[in-house]
Amino acid sequence: MKKLLNFIFFALLAFSARAKGGADGAGQDTADVIKFNKQGYDNRLTNPEQTVDDAGKALAIARRLDYKEGVGEAYRIMGIGNYYLNQPVRAIDDYLAAINYFTQINDIRSEAKVYNNIGVLYRDNDHEMALEFFQKSLTIATKLADNHLLASLYLNIGQIYFRKKSYYQALNYDNKSNVLFAGLKDSVNLILLLHNKGLVYYKLKQFDQAESLLSAASTGAKKLDLNESVASIDLTLAALYIDKNDFNKAEQAVQEGLVFSGIIKDDKLVSDFKYTSYQLELKRKNFEQAVTDLYQIYKQDSTISMLNTSTQIKLFREQVNQQARERENEILRQRQQYDRAKFIGVAVAAGLLLVLVGVLISNVKRKAKTNIQLTNLNAEVSRQKDNLDCINHHLEEIIDERTKDLQVKNKKLSEYSSYLSHQIRGPIATLKGLMDLEREGLVDQPECIKMMNKCVGEIDDKIMEMSDMLHDPGREGF
Repeated sequence: MKKLLNFIFFALLAFSARAKGGADGAGQDTADVIKFNKQGYDNRLTNPEQTVDDAGKALAIARRLDYKEGVGEAYRIMGIGNYYLNQPVRAIDDYLAAINYFTQINDIRSEAKVYNNIGVLYRDNDHEMALEFFQKSLTIATKLADNHLLASLYLNIGQIYFRKKSYYQALNYDNKSNVLFAGLKDSVNLILLLHNKGLVYYKLKQFDQAESLLSAASTGAKKLDLNESVASIDLTLAALYIDKNDFNKAEQAVQEGLVFSGIIKDDKLVSDFKYTSYQLELKRKNFEQAVTDLYQIYKQDSTISMLNTSTQIKLFREQVNQQARERENEILRQRQQYDRAKFIGVAVAAGLLLVLVGVLISNVKRKAKTNIQLTNLNAEVSRQKDNLDCINHHLEEIIDERTKDLQVKNKKLSEYSSYLSHQIRGPIATLKGLMDLEREGLVDQPECIKMMNKCVGEIDDKIMEMSDMLHDPGREGF
């Protein structure tokens, strides 16, 4: 048994050392997954192509490690990159794959992030669907008290209300988001909020307030190389300058915006700038250039419209597929739980069997040892029994002797009792009679006392005599 336990101990020690060595390598690879995912997310507003590339590297490593959390996050970051590259179909595929992995590991925080990303994807096409996904994410974020996610959701919900022309409600959500992002010192999202607020004030015809906010947002975005944000801000500024009839600034904003749109390869933004250029030339009464811009917009919008229609169909199809995948995942999860429970049951049974075998072996050894001890005890008991027999025999002799002695003493006590009753009773009766006579006044008191003293003396003499007789071992009787 001892050899078996030693073998198990050394086997576990070797396995632990091997696992530790493997864990060190896996830990480094896991760190690489986290690093590439973070790099990708940080590049989303500067270079979305790099975002997709970094997420692809993270995905490859995470798959090799079977690191499900890393795989899910890589798909999410890849979806964000594809969103900024105007690839909504690829983005929704990535987001749904991310949810699949996060559901498997019960990572509800990451699920909430993906719901937020999907809401952004629907933001320009289906406001109600976008709000539905934002609300799902908001419920989880509130439960987890995730301030960063809450701030992002308030920002995105504000943009939905802006698109629904509920400008003051949009501004309310922007302000709630601003408080949280300021507390988190998130400069990127604070710049996005400046842009959103500038848009709201522009729609409210408060041009000076809007221009101040948009200029501050543009300056901050350029400092942080947020190319997508710079282009979007330029688009708003161009529209604002057109409304103010400041055509030179409007043209500068359009030209700068086209440059940044080209850097991030955003065809939709390019089309938006073409339309803004058309509005500018139309207001300048430069009709020839306006017609040229309008024709280019028509061609590009036809392509975009076809793409949007295709995207809507594919989004619906992917939604149906996602529901089917969720049902399959639920079945798979139940099966895994059953297999896990079965494995645990088998493992526990095997463990109990090993313990039982160990106990049986231990009991056999203990029984053999106990038998030897019992044999020795039996020998000791036999020896003690012989000693007890000798002691008992001696005790019987002592008891017989004591019994005879007690019989003699009992005889003396019986004689003493009889003598006491006969010899002392008389003087006591006389003494009692004298006391009755004295009480009745029938005898002279001095004479009575004299006679009573005489009776007491006789009683004392008798008692002394009996005491001598009791303590005289040679005397046979009274």
